Amino acid sequence: MSEELAVRVMKNILYNVEKVIIGKRFSIELVINALICRGHILIEDVPGVGKTSLVSALAKSLACSFKRIQFTPDIMPSDITGFSTFNQKSGDFEYKPGAVMSQFVLADEINRTSPKTQSSLLEVMEENQVTVDGVTYSVPNPFMVLATQNPVEYLGTYPLPEAQLDRFFMKISLGYPSVKEESHMLGRFKAGSPLDTLKPVTDAVHIIAVQKKSEGIYVDTQLNTYIVELVRNTRNQEEVILGASPRASLYLFKSAQAWALYQGRDYVIPDDIILMAPYVLEHRIMLRQEARIKKISAQHIISRAIESVKIPSL
Repeated sequence: MSEELAVRVMKNILYNVEKVIIGKRFSIELVINALICRGHILIEDVPGVGKTSLVSALAKSLACSFKRIQFTPDIMPSDITGFSTFNQKSGDFEYKPGAVMSQFVLADEINRTSPKTQSSLLEVMEENQVTVDGVTYSVPNPFMVLATQNPVEYLGTYPLPEAQLDRFFMKISLGYPSVKEESHMLGRFKAGSPLDTLKPVTDAVHIIAVQKKSEGIYVDTQLNTYIVELVRNTRNQEEVILGASPRASLYLFKSAQAWALYQGRDYVIPDDIILMAPYVLEHRIMLRQEARIKKISAQHIISRAIESVKIPSL
């Protein structure tokens, strides 16, 4: 696949999703970035800003299988991974696939279910497979989990554990639209939802081809070192209990590759890394209580790291 075709595939997805989601182009681009990097994405924001609509629009833009899991306190791990049942005619146990056996999975309001059920996603998000009664089943390719959650301050929610958060490629927020965008939204939705008429603009074959193209984007060895030093800096600041993991270094590397491809380049520049760093690193940083009292956020930690680490001159 040529670079021009790869960019066209990504742009077509963007333009199609924008028929539903107004004024959030960069957020949509980040979701597409995660898709091209074979990553999963967590969308955290207050109710009603379009989290579920964004995921549904992305799924409808791709000719791929899609399932939605509405997380509630009573949902069980077997509802997600599937379960084995005894077939009296054959005398054997048969696997009944769970909701995760799809190319795109919407984990809606993931923080409204128990930690036990949340942990049922750990294996499939890391290894693209589920194990039920000792038997392993692979999920389809491409595979992506898109989770939404309301902020943990809301009643009836369970904060995601660090191991679960670390498996998300990125965490993004949509935020409220501007007055102009919200007014435009009213006009667009007055005759019904654009989601109802949205058509696919690409398929699994093209998505996999773009993913492979992204993996071939050139990254200079100096930039490898720059990524590692940025991530390590988040671990060494005094306000931090838990800094970004080595997995974060790998994800930052991949996201910079995908962003470079999206910009029509076959090589990564430092600006690609700096732009992607907040979205890849923020949810992986755990701060001390004193830092919260002083209103120091993970974004402050990342900004310090970017200021402290010398940018290589290529």
